[in-house]
Amino acid sequence: MEYGFPVGSDDLLFERLVLEINQAGLSWLTILKKREAFRSAYEGFEIDRVACYGNRERRRLMNDEGIVRNGKKIDAAIENARRVQDIREGSGSLGRWLESNHPRTPEEWQRLFKKTFVFTGGEITRSFLLSCGFLPGSHDDDCPIFKRIARLNPPFMKSEG
Repeated sequence: MEYGFPVGSDDLLFERLVLEINQAGLSWLTILKKREAFRSAYEGFEIDRVACYGNRERRRLMNDEGIVRNGKKIDAAIENARRVQDIREGSGSLGRWLESNHPRTPEEWQRLFKKTFVFTGGEITRSFLLSCGFLPGSHDDDCPIFKRIARLNPPFMKSEG
């Protein structure tokens, strides 16, 4: 019950991005069942650790039966960790970078993500932003979860006026 709630930690934002990338072409249930294995394999999604991964760690991930063993998705996680490091140098944090670029239309977000990250097409970008509260639509307005999210004033509500 976390989808749509604002996320404060860069490592948690990075985890969401990596999970969204890995979900591409698969069901969410598959990814959720593998979530703890992902956390273990990617060392808690600590950005600085993942950014340092080299060939040995890539081979380890490719041999880890608990996660999605897709070379392009593994490479994307490592490269995106490095890009998040660059973002933090310029903006202080991934969260601040997202906030500084908010609000945007879904199409503008897609262009920004395509320019900034790898393996982030429109659906991955949209799902990531929905999951972290940067776009509306993760829950219907009459859903009890929506009311809990609204109390936290997620970024998408700040742009509504």
